[in-house]
Amino acid sequence: MTAEITQLRVTDAKARAARLLLAFRHGNQAAFDEALPTTMAAEEARDLVSALAWIANEAVRKAYRPDVADRVLRHLVRRTPAEPGWVETDEEAAPDVALLLESVWRKDTETVRELVRATPDTTFVLGKLVQAVALLLPAVPAQAVRRVLSQLRAKTPPDPPDRPC
Repeated sequence: MTAEITQLRVTDAKARAARLLLAFRHGNQAAFDEALPTTMAAEEARDLVSALAWIANEAVRKAYRPDVADRVLRHLVRRTPAEPGWVETDEEAAPDVALLLESVWRKDTETVRELVRATPDTTFVLGKLVQAVALLLPAVPAQAVRRVLSQLRAKTPPDPPDRPC
């Protein structure tokens, strides 16, 4: 770099870069967009990009042998999404919840494993399953819900106020 940067600016740039990477890693588009600066001087932009490159370099250096690292990076370059600022969101990353539920219903463990393995973060799977349960619950008889809740709590739960048993 042509100008020396202060330790405070380095620390700030690394923190901003880490926030961007965490949002990107977990598919949180809103957090990613918020972490991106709306206006930034060229010097600040260079600091942020340098910090991102430093973090990426550390990760590659620790994960791969030197002769493999460049091949991995070249592979990543070929996979770069066309849109700038793109982050895979939970809607895109989660498996087709209908296929997942059908596979569980059919006891097709291999398909279930495949769907879960293909999901970058299993919290996305959990979110889709909670949504599916919420959609299914109104159609389940109250006695069946009470029985399941009883098994989960190991005691009899009180009746929900709006669902007669």
